[in-house]
Amino acid sequence: QVQLVESGGGLVQPGGSLRLSCAASGFTFSEYRMSWYRQAPGKEREAVASITSSGGSTNYPDSVKGRFTISRDNAKNTVYLQMNSLKPEDTAVYYCNAKRFDIPRVREYWGQGTQVTVSS
Repeated sequence: QVQLVESGGGLVQPGGSLRLSCAASGFTFSEYRMSWYRQAPGKEREAVASITSSGGSTNYPDSVKGRFTISRDNAKNTVYLQMNSLKPEDTAVYYCNAKRFDIPRVREYWGQGTQVTVSS
């Protein structure tokens, strides 16, 4: 049974930091590209960080570049998102995503999400 379990969300003041974790099981974690997405109320889900299966390459949108860092530990089947200098507009539910391309299909899994609230 595939599981992605996020943790580490919560309430933090503007300028603060949080570290999200996503523990994976039920599939070969080291073969999957991992990403973090977020969805704020009334908005579409957007990607905020991704990392290749080996961890050798990462990607971020401009909105979080320099503030968020994604990393992974393939020995622990876990991906992390370090979030610094948080802003109120970072408030959202954060989701962990695993994806592998098996042409012509795509294998993709989602976690249940963890709430991050940035407020004073």
